[in-house]
Amino acid sequence: MPVIVTANPKGGAGKSTLTLVLAQTLASMGGSVTVIDADPNRPIVDWRSGSSKLDFDVIDDPKESSIIRQIREEQSKKQFVFVDLEGTASRLVSRAITQADLVLIPLQASGVDARQASRAVDLIHEEEEALGNRSIQFRVVLTRTNPAIKTRIEREILSSLTAAELPILRTALHERQAYKAMFVRRLGIQELDPSEVNGLSEAQKNAEMLADELLEILKPETETEVAA
Repeated sequence: MPVIVTANPKGGAGKSTLTLVLAQTLASMGGSVTVIDADPNRPIVDWRSGSSKLDFDVIDDPKESSIIRQIREEQSKKQFVFVDLEGTASRLVSRAITQADLVLIPLQASGVDARQASRAVDLIHEEEEALGNRSIQFRVVLTRTNPAIKTRIEREILSSLTAAELPILRTALHERQAYKAMFVRRLGIQELDPSEVNGLSEAQKNAEMLADELLEILKPETETEVAA
């Protein structure tokens, strides 16, 4: 079953938010999911300590020596395995990437984030060389975007990514209050109260579009079906 890794050497690019949004959306659709939280701050482990009723597992504190074994064990049991990586280039990051069916590279619309994302792409290519003939799929994902309008900087970055022939997810992870609220209240976006969180339905639609596109990308790799 597919392993989805989120990677970017820059901290604060939106890796944990993207991972949690996708994991909980697929779980709410009936998928069996495990998240391996390899971020030293353990944001998804902290989220899991809350009262959310969403049914998926979170593995805490993976080690460089155990990350491959943990990924493979979960892969044998679950439909989807997500690995939320630390914001640095390390041997643990490299080992996790070697196991990926898809690497998601989140970046905000800034020059700094774009340059760091290119480092993640370079790391993927290095691991491909080390693995021989194996190709590792990846997609760049814009995060914290304005859902109403693309900024000039965002358009410029999209243009540069396209010119570099880097594959980009059609669906961006928008800037939404709900994505912050899910960490604060330790609930899924499906469990938040719409009377307390502005734009909740739009955030849910954004999450579903991201999950649908993820499934579309992974479909050639697996015939896994998630019940609607």
